[in-house]
Amino acid sequence: ITPYADFQFAYKAESEDPRASSRLLFKRRTDVMPCAPLPIKHHPSSVDLELIKRLAASSKFDTLIKFLMKDFDRIDKDLAERLVDEMRCGVRPDTRPGALNSQQLVRLHELLHAARFADPKGAHLSPAGEYNLRLGVMKELHPELIATYQGDVRVFEGHAFIVEAAVSIGGRDVKQGLNIFRFANRIPLLFEGGSDVITKTALRRINWNSYKINQSTDKVGVFVSIVSTKIPFKGAGKEYIGDDIEEMVAAVKSALQACCVQLKSKIVRIQAAKDQKLRKRNLTKYIPNVCSAIWVVLKDMSGRPPGPKRMKLQLGSDLMSKVGAGALSEADLTTRLTRHIERIDTEQALEFQVQQGLAGGAAKEKVWLGIATTPAALAMAGVP
Repeated sequence: ITPYADFQFAYKAESEDPRASSRLLFKRRTDVMPCAPLPIKHHPSSVDLELIKRLAASSKFDTLIKFLMKDFDRIDKDLAERLVDEMRCGVRPDTRPGALNSQQLVRLHELLHAARFADPKGAHLSPAGEYNLRLGVMKELHPELIATYQGDVRVFEGHAFIVEAAVSIGGRDVKQGLNIFRFANRIPLLFEGGSDVITKTALRRINWNSYKINQSTDKVGVFVSIVSTKIPFKGAGKEYIGDDIEEMVAAVKSALQACCVQLKSKIVRIQAAKDQKLRKRNLTKYIPNVCSAIWVVLKDMSGRPPGPKRMKLQLGSDLMSKVGAGALSEADLTTRLTRHIERIDTEQALEFQVQQGLAGGAAKEKVWLGIATTPAALAMAGVP
């Protein structure tokens, strides 16, 4: 997930045997760095009582309205005045933040969590990005197919978070079934995977068969990275992310489904190409036998006196006369049938590509056909 970094690990054993020592090197794949996070103020819905006390005590603003406007994100002047009016309990607009007592601070905390504010913008987050995520997976696993997706900024308890996902099929050192790799702020999560929201979503909430993926026999790699200022870990060890947060579950599921939709279109195209190749091979295999049987019938018909059906056939075509005169041979039939199969196969392939393009919403460019009249246009067109 960090292909822009260069990692080296060296272990020197005490024994003189060089085989006891080891060295690992993960070379850098790209110089593209993720966007640096920007500083941001606290979102009103994300602060707790102790943080409000510290902010109020250390605030450099002399009025409560300025304190709410300048020390918090997504609060304008009108909203700050409404919050101060709702506080009551002896608070005025010109009250100093540091002069608030415990009861007033508790009331302010209740209001900040009860009111509705605009969501944070997410500029303070630094996701790896689809480009780096794709490069990292390709560098380590060398998969046959891969799809990546970065979701929009979502909010949980006033904290913005972004979910990045990648799904790969095939590759080196990948076991059959789902191989799940979990990351939180680009740090790998190695333990308690069965209880994690990423694992449970991949195993229970994604219908892999509907995307032409067999989760039992295919080698599927699932990579999910959650970037946030507050990762909802469970337990003191911070080993897994809880599965009881609806916003997080929906974001992970949406990211994985977006990757699966991309893979499905690729798998359908690959399977269609295989079916087309198999169909052409089967038809080509029977060309000699079909042409030989047709040739025997035509030779037999040409040696007999013409009947009503043959007379009708000769009126529409000179096929029998060519067979009788030796102008048409079995080799000619084989050549023509082979060309016909190739032409039909090409037409079907083009029709399939057009249908796939229309289904995928491919835009058609408008082409303007005009008559070149200026000397420069005539010269470009090759007209003397």
